[in-house]
Amino acid sequence: MNNQNVPDVIVSRLPVYLRALQRLADTGVSTTSSQELGEKVGISAAQIRKDLSQFGEFGKQGTGYHIPFLIERLSQILHVDRIWDVAVVGMGDIGHAVARYNGFANRGFRVAMCFDADPAKIGKKVCDYPIRDAKNLAQDIKEAGIKIVMLCVPASVAQDVADKLIEAGVCGILNYAPLKLIVPSHVRVQHIDPAIGLQRMTYYIP
Repeated sequence: MNNQNVPDVIVSRLPVYLRALQRLADTGVSTTSSQELGEKVGISAAQIRKDLSQFGEFGKQGTGYHIPFLIERLSQILHVDRIWDVAVVGMGDIGHAVARYNGFANRGFRVAMCFDADPAKIGKKVCDYPIRDAKNLAQDIKEAGIKIVMLCVPASVAQDVADKLIEAGVCGILNYAPLKLIVPSHVRVQHIDPAIGLQRMTYYIP
């Protein structure tokens, strides 16, 4: 089930619920309540029930949620009940760290391609994959059917690279470049800027 009218803020909480449920399942727990789940993720039980109600009925009052079923349904809703091949574009420090991160596989993602424009990096292996020449970016992405890309290039070239990716059929971009990308309405962009996150945090630190 997928409802395009569900607010982004609700969708953003679903992966948090899914991760907490998977951790509970790993400990052998088979049922949970909205109260217990809320304590795990720092969200009220009422909010969790309201969020889940956007997608149907998942539990009964007094009996709680069956964890394996809820994991299955949330995975379906988030479309991570399959493995998505993703590409990393830009193999600097951030790109290397992202490509080597071992937490993607159990979340429904596999780094299948890496690209860079630096001749000194092209051909070198990262996680058993050779870094590809960015000159062939659009063609390779299109031929492989890649729909999701993690963009780790400098801000000065980020928009140009994003345009090429979108022309090649990419629908989702996780953007590490410190630049707000301008994209068509059918393309989803998530901006990741650690410096912005730090600045938000320092507001609260005397």
